[in-house]
Amino acid sequence: MARLAGKVAFITGAGIGIGRASACLFAAEGAKVVIAEINRETGAAAERLAREAGGEALFVETDVTKAASVIAALAATEAAFGGLDILYNNAGGATPADGPVTEASEEEFWRAIGLDLFGTFLVCKHGIPKLIARGGGVVINTTSNVALKALPGRDCYTAAKGGVASLTRSMAAQYAPQKVRVNALAPGAVRTERVARMLETDPNIQAVIDRHILGIAEPEDIARAALYLATEDSAMMTGQIMSVDSGMTIV
Repeated sequence: MARLAGKVAFITGAGIGIGRASACLFAAEGAKVVIAEINRETGAAAERLAREAGGEALFVETDVTKAASVIAALAATEAAFGGLDILYNNAGGATPADGPVTEASEEEFWRAIGLDLFGTFLVCKHGIPKLIARGGGVVINTTSNVALKALPGRDCYTAAKGGVASLTRSMAAQYAPQKVRVNALAPGAVRTERVARMLETDPNIQAVIDRHILGIAEPEDIARAALYLATEDSAMMTGQIMSVDSGMTIV
């Protein structure tokens, strides 16, 4: 039996990389998937792929840093599928403009905070009440192994992802009585389009990848971990930061 049969999943940043892989896997497992993506071209393409995987899918143009956009996307989700069961905050990411706190620009700091932390906050703020209305549900946030182990030269991204980890724990405690489980994934380097671009521009990235003792992850590796958190297989997990980082945080 499909593990997400009858469930409605809202996935941010689902047009490419981990989000797209997760949308296709969730759809294959029976979920009705909303592709909440800011880029129309990649969002529409991911919608087609998710449908081809065997599920129902809907692309909704979404800017997670704007409350009105998030509210409209969640309303479109309810209108199309009748409710919401899974919130997956996947949108985010570092850029080559990041750096040590003494060198990184204020603009890059607020970009990282706005997208990774505030975006997660907004989607949870407006999405969790919809999970509660269904009798409970699942929130999957995306932090990073940089929130668990020091990585010099990424202070903007580290600050944002550390905030996501802390927010995950506090929301888990807050909403457990309403049967909402909140966990986070902490990936390491993943072979996405964004990482491929960073490899071309940042000579330090390859050294970070070399510290992944099982090799660089594929988007599908993270998607399978997200599926676990979305299903009843993880029914007794909440407030946890689940590392999927090829062992980088242990070496």
